[in-house]
Amino acid sequence: QVQLVESGGGSVQAGGSLRLSCTVSGYTAGRICMAWFRQAPGKEREGVAIIYTRGPRTSYADSVKGRFTISKDTAKSTVYLQMNSLKPEETALYSCAAPRPWFGCSVQESDFAYWGQGTQVTVSS
Repeated sequence: QVQLVESGGGSVQAGGSLRLSCTVSGYTAGRICMAWFRQAPGKEREGVAIIYTRGPRTSYADSVKGRFTISKDTAKSTVYLQMNSLKPEETALYSCAAPRPWFGCSVQESDFAYWGQGTQVTVSS
């Protein structure tokens, strides 16, 4: 049984930083990539960043480029999202996601089969 567990959310003032973690268990083979999504109140879920299991390849939403960094620790089966210069409008529930084995990642949430419960990030002005 695949499980994704996020941690690291919290409250921060605008301009501050947070680092989110997502630990994966039960995903034995074929995990091509992982992604972070976020959903603000009253808005649709949006993709934030993607990282590939092999190699350094990453991709980001335009809105977070230069401020957010996605990284991984393969030995710990953990993916991180370092968020700097946070803005109040980035208050949201942040979730990590994984596709089915041997499937790739995109910004479409329908491509992802496994989701964590999410961790709340609140940015105050």
